[in-house]
Amino acid sequence: MAIDPRELRNVMGHFATGVTVITTTDKEGRPFGLTANAFTSLSLNPPLVLVCVDKTVDCYPCFEQSKVFVVNILTEAQEHLSRRFATKGIDKFAGVAYHTGECGAPVLEDTMGHIECKIVNAYEGGDHTIYIGEILTASASGDRPLLFFKGKYYHLPQ
Repeated sequence: MAIDPRELRNVMGHFATGVTVITTTDKEGRPFGLTANAFTSLSLNPPLVLVCVDKTVDCYPCFEQSKVFVVNILTEAQEHLSRRFATKGIDKFAGVAYHTGECGAPVLEDTMGHIECKIVNAYEGGDHTIYIGEILTASASGDRPLLFFKGKYYHLPQ
């Protein structure tokens, strides 16, 4: 018996996560990105992470074109960025401060941290593709994370 997709989404929403914006570029080098909580550390040796990218997002082809991505870990003050990069049909980088990282993909300014990766493997995962990224550089600060739980944003208590 198959589970109803809405019920599955409800159940999965009970797992609290941090919030990231995954950025990459298209073949012309233009920046693209999406909000994602389907991200995890995979291996320390070699240094690997994985991200799961919905096949219907505008920037989906960019991952195959660029072969790189950056995981930008959002602070509790960056809920607006999470919402912006989750919105379809807009220029997500208009007015957003970023610089080009060593891998050539956008690194958002003032995040809690970022992880620059080159794609080393891709696997089919239903309506998503699972990208394995080898970590090229990483940086983090001591800011407070933006959290997502049961469809809402949360902040750690002071």
